[in-house]
Amino acid sequence: MIEKEKVSLKFIKKEPFTGSDSGMRFRLANDGNDKILATVWPEPYSYYSTDDSLKTNKTFPLNEEGRDFAVNWLNEQRGNF
Repeated sequence: MIEKEKVSLKFIKKEPFTGSDSGMRFRLANDGNDKILATVWPEPYSYYSTDDSLKTNKTFPLNEEGRDFAVNWLNEQRGNF
């Protein structure tokens, strides 16, 4: 399970935050429009090595509440992998 306390909004504002959990890879990134772009895809490959057709994306506001919603969404996606 991904814990929101371990996901830094300050980090996401500057660099993509990536990780994996339960066969799922994930990425939280600033999309440049004050949004968090959350992306999930199956392991084992990196974001750039995985075909876009295997990725699922969703956007959230670039704030603490949006970060919390993004982490909740990531945890909901775990069952799909």
